[in-house]
Amino acid sequence: MELNKIEYKKFIWPIIIGLIIWFCSPFKPASVSMAAWHILAIFVATIIGCITQPLPIAGVALIGLTITVLLGVVPLDTAVEGFGNGTVWMIAMAYFMSRGFINTGLGHRVALIFVRLFGKRTLGLAYSLIGVDLVTSPATPSNTARAGGIVYPIIQSLAETFGSNAKDDSRSKIGSFLVFAEFHGDIITSAMFMTAMAPNLVAVTLAKSLHVQISWFSWFLAAIVPGLICLIVVPYLIYKMYPPEVKDTPNAKEWADGQLEKMGKMSRPEKIMAVVFVLALILWMLSSFIGLEAATVAFLAVSILLVCGVLSVNDILHETGAWNTLVWFSILIFMANELNTLGFIPWLSGAIGGALHGVSWGIVLLILVVFYFYSHYLFASGTAHVSAMYGALLGVAISAGAPATLSALLLGFTGSIFASTTHFANGPASVLFGSGYVPQSDWWKYNFILGLFYLVVFGGIGTLWMKVIGIW
Repeated sequence: MELNKIEYKKFIWPIIIGLIIWFCSPFKPASVSMAAWHILAIFVATIIGCITQPLPIAGVALIGLTITVLLGVVPLDTAVEGFGNGTVWMIAMAYFMSRGFINTGLGHRVALIFVRLFGKRTLGLAYSLIGVDLVTSPATPSNTARAGGIVYPIIQSLAETFGSNAKDDSRSKIGSFLVFAEFHGDIITSAMFMTAMAPNLVAVTLAKSLHVQISWFSWFLAAIVPGLICLIVVPYLIYKMYPPEVKDTPNAKEWADGQLEKMGKMSRPEKIMAVVFVLALILWMLSSFIGLEAATVAFLAVSILLVCGVLSVNDILHETGAWNTLVWFSILIFMANELNTLGFIPWLSGAIGGALHGVSWGIVLLILVVFYFYSHYLFASGTAHVSAMYGALLGVAISAGAPATLSALLLGFTGSIFASTTHFANGPASVLFGSGYVPQSDWWKYNFILGLFYLVVFGGIGTLWMKVIGIW
C-alpha cells in the first residue's frame, strides 16, 4: 500500500499558536489554573487544526485528545468520558435514520412529490425543493446530506431538463436560482430544528455545561416563527434579486410524474421509514413533557428500523459520517467542557462581564450575536466555530445579565445563519457552490444582503417571539 497523503504544512499554525499560548502561562491571570491554561492551548490549537485541516476533523481532534493525555493535563479516564455523552450518540442515531431515507428512496420520492405539486413555476419549484429540506431536516443532522444527497440531484436533473448548464451562461436559466435558493432553505431549516445539524447539538451540550437546559421542543417553538418568516420571504427575495431566465416550468410536473412512475408504488421499506420518522418526530416534540430524553427517542427509532429490516448492521457500520462525527464531537465537547470545569470560561465570562458593567444586557447580547455572525468569515466549519466561541459568548451574555435561555437560543440560531457568509462557510456551501452554478461574486454579494435579513428576523423578531411565549 501507499502512504496516505498528509498536508504537513497545515500543521504549522496549530502548533505555533498552541505553543505560544502554552508557554505564555507565566502571564496568565492568577485566578486561572495551570491546567485550565494548558487545556486552552490545546483546544485553540485543535480548533485551528480543524480550520486548516491537515487531516480530516476527526483526525485532528484525536491528535488533540492524545496530546492532552500524554502531557498529563487530563487523565485518560476523564478524557474518554465525552464518548459517553448522550447528545453525541443522538447525532449518530440521527445519521443512521437519515441513511434510511436514502436507502429506501423515501427522500427521493418526497422530493419528486413536492416538485409535482408545486413545480409549475420556477419560484414554486424553489419552494417545493426547500419543502423537501424542511420535511427531512428534523431527522437529518447532516445538512450536507440533505442539500447534497437528497435535494441537489433533483436540482441537477431539473436544470438539465431545461437546458441549464453550470459550465456556461445557460446556468442563469434556472440552475443558479435553484441552487442558491436551496442553499438558503437549508440554512433556515438548519436553524429551525435542534436535530437539523450537528453544530446545534454542540451548542445544546455547551449550554448544558453552563446550566442552561434546551429541549428539542423549546428550540423548535422558539425558532418556528422567525424560521417560517424566512422560509416564506427569502426564496422570493432571491427570485427578485437573482431572477432565473425561465419563469414557468410546466415540464417539471411531467418530469416528476415520469420519475415517480419509474419508482412505482411506495414500497414497504419506505412506508416503515415514514412511520418511524413520524413517530420519532412526535416523541421528540413530547420528550420534555413525558420525561423521555431526545437521545433515547433516536435509539428507539434506529432499533425499530433494524428490527424491521429497513437498516442492517452493515448499514450502521458503514455509515462513516456518523462515526466520524462521534469521534470529533466527543473530543471537542470534552475539551470545551474542561475549559468550563477547570475555570477558564467562568473567568473569561466574569472578566468581560465586569468590563461591560453598566451596559444594558440587550446591547451586550446584540454585540455578541453580531460579532459571532461576522466572525464566521474566518471559519470554514460551523462545528469548529460553535465549538470555539459558543460557550464563551454565552457565558459573557449570562454574566452581563441577559436571560440565559434567550441568549442560548439566539446564539444557537446564529450558529446556523452565519453560514450565509462565504462559499466555504459549511458543507452545503461547499457542495452547492462547487456545482458551478453560482459565481463567487454573486454568492458573496447576495449572501451579505440576506445575512442582514437573517439578523433582523432571528435577532429582532425572534427575540420578541420568545418574549411572547415566555422564554424570557
